[in-house]
Amino acid sequence: MDITRLSDPLGASITGVDLSQDISGAEGAAIRQALLDNVVIVFPGQKLADEDQERFCRNFGELELVRTGTAVGGEHPHVMMITNVKDTGQPTALEEGEMMFHYDQCYYEHPCLGATLFAMEVPDEGGNTLFSNCALAYDALSDEWKHRLDGLKALNYYDYAGNPTMRPDGFKPDVAQWVHPVIRTHPETGRKAIYVNRLMTMRIEGLERDESDEILNYLFDHIEKPEFVYEHRWSVGELMMWDNRCSVHARTYFSPEKRRMMRRVTVRDPSPVA
Repeated sequence: MDITRLSDPLGASITGVDLSQDISGAEGAAIRQALLDNVVIVFPGQKLADEDQERFCRNFGELELVRTGTAVGGEHPHVMMITNVKDTGQPTALEEGEMMFHYDQCYYEHPCLGATLFAMEVPDEGGNTLFSNCALAYDALSDEWKHRLDGLKALNYYDYAGNPTMRPDGFKPDVAQWVHPVIRTHPETGRKAIYVNRLMTMRIEGLERDESDEILNYLFDHIEKPEFVYEHRWSVGELMMWDNRCSVHARTYFSPEKRRMMRRVTVRDPSPVA
């Protein structure tokens, strides 16, 4: 098994392992360490069925049941199709277009540990995935900013359509939302990371709106700086996994006329955000 770094801020490619087969305990431990070291790991040239992807993810913990009506169903309730391809007969999620940087499930008490995407069809242009290393971004903050952010908490709101404070209907109380620390500590590495995102972090608790907006806009711009970001251009047969505890991700625009099909399996994380 060979591990090759993909960019300075984060990302590694792992070759020499066939994930359609069981992996050994030593291989599983090495892959887990690679995720902790690199935040995002990519396995090119894989041929994976639903059950193969599920089996791989179980090396990291319990699998998340798909909650949004986009599960494949049947024997694979942990599998979600993220696609704009309508002729599969399956419901779709997050179909096309651009998506801003975000943490997955930050609107829940226990956001997921991470997730995998398997590339089944990819457009020849666009539809790339960007990742930002929010631990690296935290390290780059000045001591003054680190002190200012210490102890702050922010409201995260489940709204993939964009910030509800910018829409006439505003917040909806029945939509999933949760307050988490602005700076969280990774439960395995002990590293601190900025834990806000442009898509779903709405406000900092206990601050006036102007100060909250000032801090959040600074942090959004900071974590999206090129020196913290890796952009991945997909190839069919790649399996990617990312650590959702210390990285945000986004998607670049692609035409709705172009086919894109990704299969997702998500790993639960019972540990609290702290």
